[in-house]
Amino acid sequence: MSEFDGVLAVMKPAGWTSHDVVAKTRRILGMKRIGHAGTLDPEVTGVLPLCLGRATRVVEYMQELPKEYYAVLRLGFSSDTEDITGTVIDQVDEVNVTREEAEKTLTSFLGSISQVPPMYSAVKVNGKRLYELAREGKVVERKSRTVTIHEIQMTGFEAAGTHTDISFRVLCSKGTYIRTLCVDIGKALGYPAVMVSLKRTLSAGVEASHCLTLEEIAQRVEAGTLASSLIPADEAVRHLAAHTVIDEKRSAALQGQRLSSRAVQPPVEHNDAIRLYDGHQQFLGIFRRQEETGAIVPVKVFH
Repeated sequence: MSEFDGVLAVMKPAGWTSHDVVAKTRRILGMKRIGHAGTLDPEVTGVLPLCLGRATRVVEYMQELPKEYYAVLRLGFSSDTEDITGTVIDQVDEVNVTREEAEKTLTSFLGSISQVPPMYSAVKVNGKRLYELAREGKVVERKSRTVTIHEIQMTGFEAAGTHTDISFRVLCSKGTYIRTLCVDIGKALGYPAVMVSLKRTLSAGVEASHCLTLEEIAQRVEAGTLASSLIPADEAVRHLAAHTVIDEKRSAALQGQRLSSRAVQPPVEHNDAIRLYDGHQQFLGIFRRQEETGAIVPVKVFH
């Protein structure tokens, strides 16, 4: 079996689940240890970072980074799935919204907002995924969650009488449901709304321009050039501060031993995870400062 290490940026096609993409990539690469950083709904296209080999150990840190989407919402009707594929549950005969009203409303969503996860989502309630309950015709109470909209910008506006389409770009925190955001924007404008289309253009620091299609991945495996397309695990978590261990403590770090705060430079002054390197810039793993003692302790060691 082949064994690759690093993050593979995939352009997910429409109609595939994130699990489908992982399964297909496992077959192409001939390896089992693959995980993805951030699920995409089947009809959504865009950036799906796959972590290969040891890089699966940094997935949780990659998911902390913001995600960017380009979406289109339609005012005029709503559906049970919050997108255009669902059954219509409410509609109006006419939509009267100006471009200026739409822009002002989008801006009002900047910052921390509260969202209720849609019934058609993978959130678990009492051990069952919401979409499984939804398929059984059940609606259950869901707890609201706080997410952050870092940036939101209107990219298109098209009024057609019976409905109006608003296109926008959004940079948001993990856990944000864009379908629900579309519905909530509609409510703020006074109309039922659905999401028409969605593409993810940034996830875990990976941009769409870096992504390969499944066909391109297969071609590069055959040509023996795929390894050069992978993002190293430490680069994938470059938002974590980088520190260096002194030479005489390198072996101790690799053995997963706790280190004196004096063994790491520059001094670690916070309790967040850090990337630890040796003097030759070899990545040793993810460590953190222990609040009680100030010692630098291992979280994930990379031999």
